[in-house]
Amino acid sequence: MAGSKIDEKHMKWWQLSLFGVGCTIGTGFFLGSSIGIGQGGPSIVIAYVLAGITTYIVFDALAKLTASHPEKGAFRSYAKQAYGPWAGFSIGWMYWFAEILIMGSQLTALSIFSRFWFPNIPLWLFAIGYAILGLFVLLVGAKKLTSIENIFAVIKLAAILMFIIIAGSFVFGMFDGVEKLHIPSSMDELFPTGFAGFWASLIFAFYAFGGIEVMGLMAVQLKQPKEAPKSGKVMILSLITIYTIGLALALVLVPWDVFNTKESPFIVALEDFDLGFVPHIFNGALIIAGFSTMVGSFYGVTTILVSLAQDGDAPSFFAKDGKLAVPFPALGLLILGIAGSIVLSLALPDKIYTYITTGAGLMLLYNWLFIILSARKLQKDKLKNRIKYYVGIMLLIAGISGTLIDKTNRPGLFISLGIVGLIGVFAFFVNRKRKIKDR
Repeated sequence: MAGSKIDEKHMKWWQLSLFGVGCTIGTGFFLGSSIGIGQGGPSIVIAYVLAGITTYIVFDALAKLTASHPEKGAFRSYAKQAYGPWAGFSIGWMYWFAEILIMGSQLTALSIFSRFWFPNIPLWLFAIGYAILGLFVLLVGAKKLTSIENIFAVIKLAAILMFIIIAGSFVFGMFDGVEKLHIPSSMDELFPTGFAGFWASLIFAFYAFGGIEVMGLMAVQLKQPKEAPKSGKVMILSLITIYTIGLALALVLVPWDVFNTKESPFIVALEDFDLGFVPHIFNGALIIAGFSTMVGSFYGVTTILVSLAQDGDAPSFFAKDGKLAVPFPALGLLILGIAGSIVLSLALPDKIYTYITTGAGLMLLYNWLFIILSARKLQKDKLKNRIKYYVGIMLLIAGISGTLIDKTNRPGLFISLGIVGLIGVFAFFVNRKRKIKDR
């Protein structure tokens, strides 16, 4: 999948859209939204709209760069062109760490979903099983992975549409069983935790859109690279629509303070209705959703590591081709990352999902800032596009700064800042070594 194994350009624009949906809709939406609801109440729906707009701005910046200059390293290569080798090094490793954190978040969420059926089995045992299965899917190769992710994407879309149809039927009185609808009728009801709570919830809305970077990595496989922007527009508009409708219906059916981080808000919204096997079918779809985004993270981790190694920003043996679809050293480092995630889920079973989700979301936002700044510097854009980029930067800063407000989010902020600081130190010494070598 890495290196020479992803050179064949076989994708159509709609396949990339589906792949993006497959890599994006996952635990960030199906479970992470419950943390956002707890912090912002019904206003989380507005947060999702703002996060969707920002995601579009970021992807549009990345897609325009991809359309004019397709690069295997995608956003990392563009950062290097815009600001020099230190930027390519930094954004590459920031993305690698972000995907490692996302991977841990997804493994934990998958285990939480599985305990819907098996409440007495520990999280770490489920995590090991899903990790092994995910590694197997990763090793089948990029072309088959695209097909698998497209199938998963259809299943996930079907699950959300199923929820929208069922929840909508109850909300609009087609079925009995709803005693009261919880529609905000004032600003206090829309923002029950105040503006600060809404601000703190932004990071979890952003996290639900994480995955567009993998589209950037896969865009080099498009038959027509210039169709990348169209692919992103269709994907992101679809996501904003189904995310906001799905969340709004869940919040209308159930009071916002009933949701918790141990269950998906969509399972909670359906719990009080006699729906037979429907919650079980939906929970199965949630597991498929989380599993597919986890595999997408596996792909992102190994692909970016190979790209770093090829450019001298990581040890060269990580790019060494072999019989496997992924270079064995890159696979080994991925397995170490998985092991670390499982150990954390064992050590901090109650807090791990919130901490890792916040840290992962922040690492993604740091990368998105770099993408916009790189596009702004490399592209000769009109005033309209420059204004759009500034709006995106302000919204990203709002998402990052909001994590300072809530004490639940702060550990994730400190995790992300610690990682960025570590990368900064290494970037300084690597860049200094390059300068000495070039003299």
